[in-house]
Amino acid sequence: MGAEKREGGTRRTPGRATAYAVCGVVLLAGCASMPDSGDLRGVESTPGQDTQVRVFAMPPRDDAQPLEILQGFLEALTSDDPSYSTARQYLTGKAAQKWQPERSTTVLADGPATMTGPAGNREGDDRSYILSGSRVAVVDAQQAYTPASGDYGQTIHLVRDNKNGQWRIDALPDGVVMGKSDFQRNYVSVNKYYFASDTAVEGSGQPVAVADPVYVRGRVDPMTQMVRSVLSGPTSWLRPVVRSGFPTGTALAKGVTSLTPDDQNKLTVPLNDKAAHIGQAKCDEMAAQLLFSLQSLTPTVGGIALRAGGSQLCSLSEDQAKTVAARGSRSDPGYLYFIDGQHRLVRMAAGSGDTKADPVPGALGAGATALRSVAVARDERSAAGVALDGKALYVTSTLSGSAVGNPVLQSTGKTESDRLTTPSWDAEGNLWVADRNPADPRLLLLQKGGGEPLKVLTPGLDGRVDAVRVAADGVRIALVVDKGGKQSLLIGRIERTGGTEPPSLSVQELRSATPELEQVRAVSWAGDSRLVVVGREAGGVEQVQYVQSDGSIPEAGTLPGLTEVTSIAASEDSDAPLFATSKNGLLWLPGGSGWRTLKETASMALYPG
Repeated sequence: MGAEKREGGTRRTPGRATAYAVCGVVLLAGCASMPDSGDLRGVESTPGQDTQVRVFAMPPRDDAQPLEILQGFLEALTSDDPSYSTARQYLTGKAAQKWQPERSTTVLADGPATMTGPAGNREGDDRSYILSGSRVAVVDAQQAYTPASGDYGQTIHLVRDNKNGQWRIDALPDGVVMGKSDFQRNYVSVNKYYFASDTAVEGSGQPVAVADPVYVRGRVDPMTQMVRSVLSGPTSWLRPVVRSGFPTGTALAKGVTSLTPDDQNKLTVPLNDKAAHIGQAKCDEMAAQLLFSLQSLTPTVGGIALRAGGSQLCSLSEDQAKTVAARGSRSDPGYLYFIDGQHRLVRMAAGSGDTKADPVPGALGAGATALRSVAVARDERSAAGVALDGKALYVTSTLSGSAVGNPVLQSTGKTESDRLTTPSWDAEGNLWVADRNPADPRLLLLQKGGGEPLKVLTPGLDGRVDAVRVAADGVRIALVVDKGGKQSLLIGRIERTGGTEPPSLSVQELRSATPELEQVRAVSWAGDSRLVVVGREAGGVEQVQYVQSDGSIPEAGTLPGLTEVTSIAASEDSDAPLFATSKNGLLWLPGGSGWRTLKETASMALYPG
């Protein structure tokens, strides 16, 4: 919380003092002298700082006045104090015991403003202040991020101790509140991993690792936080469709307070006795789950060893983890595909630097049917194409000599925009597509790319599905939904009801990944929990940006802009280059520069999926 401007052009003494140590660590202390009265005033967030800056709060000074106590407390909330012990010194003993900062973190557009409350002008031994601001997000007790809007308003009450005369806070809401810039400095987005309950990679039988994005405090032993978070289980939103490799009740061994890798970047994790009698295969799953999660935080971690009951249970390297479970972002695409000026499916080697494009073997590359959109299966052996008029969906092999055959699905929508969307393949080889016919709008699944289309239930969906993108894990789906001419990007959870044939499918608990956008033109998964989106805010210009599936925005979210974009192609392997199509043809985005044209004619670009 930075300096606060007062009426009359004067400024209060800065609430933090800085000192530069030889190692480059900056100590920031709070609680400068403040007046004990006043009207609405802003508590600005700390200006942008080096992410390596360490922030330490100072305890309250003797005889500090009520508003100074409040300001010192708010600043202590943004410090790197692991258990908020300094912040508790601003509270009465009873309030310090009751207060639960881990319950939530409320993020405001700016730091909380303070306004004198109902008891604030009384000459007595108590004061109340109202904290206010515009809400941006809330991080809950499970560390899950949810975008939020509307006004924030909470009351904090202070009393003066009859014995020592010191002011302290005696009533306050649970949780922590801070401005957006302080949140970005304090917290980091990471993925913890669990296994899809009903999904395996086609042909391998491997369980699929599913990313569960959470926020941890970036400079408060994040590695140990991460391990504890994985052991505590998935967030409520993801829990119905995933499982953990860890037995119920598994936790860090008693007395373990911090975890550090050895000089070989291998982390040993001591567990309690709940994990002491597991088998080798189960132990490997647990280790892979932890390794995937920790690499989201610190990519240099190269191995995991698990211990319980006084002995080592198992040890797993990064290469070994790949044989235990599959991660979508580790599925390297062989080719980048696009539809050329002759409406054929063509491809070029992904990541090779060779821009030579060849027709894809089979009917779709031969031009047997003019294509409007296409999806290539993740194993790159099959492709699904929508005809130029949007009426018919064809599925065929990418082998030479294959024929188009009859359409597997047809739409009776009256206009092209009321017909079939671009299809999308999941990890099991199933094909997803939406029919936008206003008379019968449907989200559909074709098992293994054929058979009778299954209607997918979408409870709570308000609007028409305009685009479908299934994540590599097969349990999350991105839908662009149109309502009244405005589009939003929603992320849903795919639930399969067992024991029925055909299976019953539904997309549950749709949540917004782009609350600030009112137009979404194109979207693609670009990592385990990241997407790239082309859209614009109300009154704004079209932009290309990364978003997280939980609705948060990565620090380096905005990319060089494009106009009249028709498609965007990103791989869940984050190292693969980004492609797009627009009125200028096929474009790609080299690192550190703007978009470059590769082919002058192209209407759609895509990676497998």
